[in-house]
Amino acid sequence: MMNSGNHDTLVYRLAQMLVKLNQGEKLDPQVLAEEFGVNLRTIQRDLNIRFAYLPLQKTDGRYQLDPTFLGKLNTRDVERFASLAGVRGLFPSLSDDFLRDIFDSRIQSALMVKGHHYENLVGKEVAFRQLEQAIIARRHVSFDYQKDDGAKHYATVAPYKLLNHKGIWYLAARDGDKLKTFSFVKIEHPNLLDTQFDADPAIDKTLEEEDGIWLGEDKKEIVLKIASEVAEYFKRRKLIANQILVKELEDGGLIVSAKVGHPNQVLPVVRYWIPHIRIISPEGLQGEMEQELARYLDCN
Repeated sequence: MMNSGNHDTLVYRLAQMLVKLNQGEKLDPQVLAEEFGVNLRTIQRDLNIRFAYLPLQKTDGRYQLDPTFLGKLNTRDVERFASLAGVRGLFPSLSDDFLRDIFDSRIQSALMVKGHHYENLVGKEVAFRQLEQAIIARRHVSFDYQKDDGAKHYATVAPYKLLNHKGIWYLAARDGDKLKTFSFVKIEHPNLLDTQFDADPAIDKTLEEEDGIWLGEDKKEIVLKIASEVAEYFKRRKLIANQILVKELEDGGLIVSAKVGHPNQVLPVVRYWIPHIRIISPEGLQGEMEQELARYLDCN
């Protein structure tokens, strides 16, 4: 399995190559091999296999992007395509036709990826593509959903995004007047309906800005105290969904807050960083978590 360091190096190399192609450069495999410090066969594999879905033209041993596609990729597209080429298994549809479809802005708008690992969706490709099509056409769908207490039928749902969060695929959809997330693997018998729904920029904005999958409108604020020993990690990047740095303490610690739709957006991180992180607010949540941990230890 590819480790995260190798993956990051691969994605960087592919992203740089895509930038060059997008700018109209003609790529010489030997020059690229020297630039990125890899052997010639690696670059040839990048161009001929990882970029098989791109409309490349080869002339005198050099590769360039079909002129009709020049300049159409932005920075986010480049990053997305590099990840797709480097970790093809992230998407359940593995054909070159599917990857080629990523050039279509309508398809891009249907997918949102947050993370590089992925669950196995073998056997669910058809359902995935059906939901893609429903999102693009803004058509309502119906489906059965396998919940812990049995199956539930959803007769009319408006699908907005297929969201990959930390490797797990979810359908973000409006059920009535509520925006919900459904675990994709629990969706069965999806059916595209004839009725359509209107685009909603507010929902698109919510999905773009939300760090997690808890999309309920009633969000609660959780305030945390981070010890100085680990403060740098929380300053370097957001380790908690919707994290906001409130204050830096004199001892080097931090006070951070997060508005979340469910405590489970925060509690796993708190448990991971014990004893260097404590819940200040809401009152009682720290105690509840400690009691839960105590019960776990007693049972083991």
